[in-house]
Amino acid sequence: MGTDLLVRHAVLGAVAVTLMGAPLAAACDGLRDGPRGVVTQIVDGDTLMLDNGLIVRLIGTQAPHLALGRPGLADWPKAEESKQALSDLTLNKPVLLRYGGEEKDRYGRALGQLFVTGDGGETWVQQQMLENGWARVYSFPDNRACLPDLFAAETKARSQKLGIWADAYYRVRRAERPADFAELAGHYELVQGRVLLAEKSGGRVYLNFGRYFKEDFTAVIDSRALALFAADRLDPTKLGNALVRVRGWVDLRDGPQIAVTHPEQIEVLATP
Repeated sequence: MGTDLLVRHAVLGAVAVTLMGAPLAAACDGLRDGPRGVVTQIVDGDTLMLDNGLIVRLIGTQAPHLALGRPGLADWPKAEESKQALSDLTLNKPVLLRYGGEEKDRYGRALGQLFVTGDGGETWVQQQMLENGWARVYSFPDNRACLPDLFAAETKARSQKLGIWADAYYRVRRAERPADFAELAGHYELVQGRVLLAEKSGGRVYLNFGRYFKEDFTAVIDSRALALFAADRLDPTKLGNALVRVRGWVDLRDGPQIAVTHPEQIEVLATP
């Protein structure tokens, strides 16, 4: 089971590197066709509106946030540029929404992969936004479709420092520098480092990146997430000494940590 985890993620990483110099896939398989419409308004780099009244949240990506007048919030760097990139790609164009998981969020927004349609074929919007560096991969336990293709697109942009990757705000953080996380509570981050110890305790698995768990960076996998790992025949306790990249929201309780809710939040970059 542990070997399956390492091999699966190592293969994904190899595929991403291979694709850095090659055209990316047109789309992933197994999606369900949803509604069609014409894009009439761009809210931000990952949200738009259609002429049928549907608000679409581009699942699988996270663009830099715009405050949009909300008190206490500020625009993230490159947010306006990301919004403009989505506008250039989709505004006033016919699109098709395809579903790969849950179809709506708690705000009533449609959650799907979006494709610009036309005589010249289809353009996969999420893939293009990632490949051009205007978003990061952002997944959910109930929406995990297409992630290998999306990771490949992100990797390509990050390697070339395109879009947001040219700004230090979005740099991959180093797990061995816990002091760097002091101002990052509530931030969505990519964190890379070598797992010192992977152990299960009290129904959770802890990936410890240092000797002092109350000070060093930790990835925490709870029981619900472990059920998804088990369903995929993956064992995170076998990740000791592996070089990994973890993505998620930073919490500073007992040292910096990220809660892992599904397997794709962990990319294995190298195994011992």
